[in-house]
Amino acid sequence: MSKIRARAPLRVSYAGGGTDVPPYPGLKGGVVLSSTIQNYAYCSITPRSDGMVTVSREDQDVSIGPERLGDLKGSGELEFVRAVAKRFAVEQGFDADLRYDALPGTGLGSSSALCVALIGAFREWKSTSMTDYEIANLAYDVERKDVGIPGGLQDQYASTFGGFNLIEFKKDSNIVNPLRIKRETLNELEYSSLLCFTGTTRRSGGILQRQIVSYEHKDSKVMEALERMKELTLEMKDSLLTGNLTEFARLLNSEWVAKKALDSAISTNEVDRLLHAARESGAIGGKLLGAGGGGFLFLYCEPGKQVHVEKAVESLGGKAFPVRFDLQGLQTWRSPK
Repeated sequence: MSKIRARAPLRVSYAGGGTDVPPYPGLKGGVVLSSTIQNYAYCSITPRSDGMVTVSREDQDVSIGPERLGDLKGSGELEFVRAVAKRFAVEQGFDADLRYDALPGTGLGSSSALCVALIGAFREWKSTSMTDYEIANLAYDVERKDVGIPGGLQDQYASTFGGFNLIEFKKDSNIVNPLRIKRETLNELEYSSLLCFTGTTRRSGGILQRQIVSYEHKDSKVMEALERMKELTLEMKDSLLTGNLTEFARLLNSEWVAKKALDSAISTNEVDRLLHAARESGAIGGKLLGAGGGGFLFLYCEPGKQVHVEKAVESLGGKAFPVRFDLQGLQTWRSPK
């Protein structure tokens, strides 16, 4: 029997992250600028005839089952599998094999990408007709409501649609605006950018919860930071569309300043050291990705300085990786029998 496979890309959020965290977007409107990259969450589904279910992490050689779906014990990815299978009213048994290119807690939207990949695989298996918006909405409901992982709205939309997008979040609708960025601009952005793993992962729930409480109490510092981030997001979008990457880098730095104003735990001493070393060696723009506390930095380097930046961050325990953009979003297929 053929396997049903799906992959969903991870994302880099350049500006606006935090304005997508409810209740803010429903009251004030949020906007995020992001792209997807050629790092993925994968899901393979193999139907079974015995009504049993196994869930495996291919990248960690861990497997749970076979058991009835409702009898499987565990958390993490297993909760996603149970929730998505329930949403699709799956009664038949199956094997679910899961894999990440980057672990959750690294600021690249890995958990949301896995949820999108699972939905894509089950949709393909059950031949269910769904639009990209319906997939992203369902992924949000599964992750945030069914499983109860706190977070914003952006990750599921970025991973489903793929490419460079300006995503608007409003009370009654979310709109994905694909950006027509010139190929030479994309090539130069890839050439001059690095991802740097700080060496630590983080749980973003505490940071996000404090941000929500601060907003609900109308903390002026947080309110002003969120409004500033929206302004910077639109300016950064313009810099990409016009090919002004020097301005893009400057805006990255401004975005990072605004982001840190949301919560004192967003940056750490280690993050500050890595960013300082990167800037001293040739990075002209940079910020921490995700909610904060650890994970990956995104760095835009002066052309020709990437190797110097790599050496600088790795001398402090960081790990640098090239950036390659994904322009397709969620992909599903059936493997040969």
